[in-house]
Amino acid sequence: MKKCRQCANQATLHITEVMEGDASEVHLCEKCARDYLDESESHESDSVAADLAAKLEELHAASNEDLSSLTCSGCGTTMSEFREVGRLGCPSCYDEFRDELKPLLESIHEELIHTGKIPSRTTPSLDDQSRVLQLRSRQREAILQEDYEAAATLRDEITELEALLHGGEVATSEDD
Repeated sequence: MKKCRQCANQATLHITEVMEGDASEVHLCEKCARDYLDESESHESDSVAADLAAKLEELHAASNEDLSSLTCSGCGTTMSEFREVGRLGCPSCYDEFRDELKPLLESIHEELIHTGKIPSRTTPSLDDQSRVLQLRSRQREAILQEDYEAAATLRDEITELEALLHGGEVATSEDD
């Protein structure tokens, strides 16, 4: 998610302002958005928005100048080339451009750590299935070490999980 332009909170309001043919985006949290909209109602709003757009343009121009000087030592790709093409040149680029890539990755993926995805057609019991496999592995180890009490406990856990996975109820026997 995008961050608020005024504070570090998550932006919930996204405004695109068009002034004299130039469009500028403003991302604000709920509190800052209220302040922004209150200012918009006053007559000063045009000058505030124009000042904001001018400052954003200055920051954008300054950052482009700074980015052209950043160069990957592995392949020679510059950060400005990456911005134009959208591809990094080599694995070293990720390390060289780490500080510049973090905000980009966070805005695209909402996180900096990739956790993967579970395909939508799989069942929600995937964690339970992997838990059953882990328990079976631990049960085999317990049997090899002749720890039959632990193996029996693990067997019971496996039986419960499998019953839940198959939608049935756990069969309890009085004989155990």
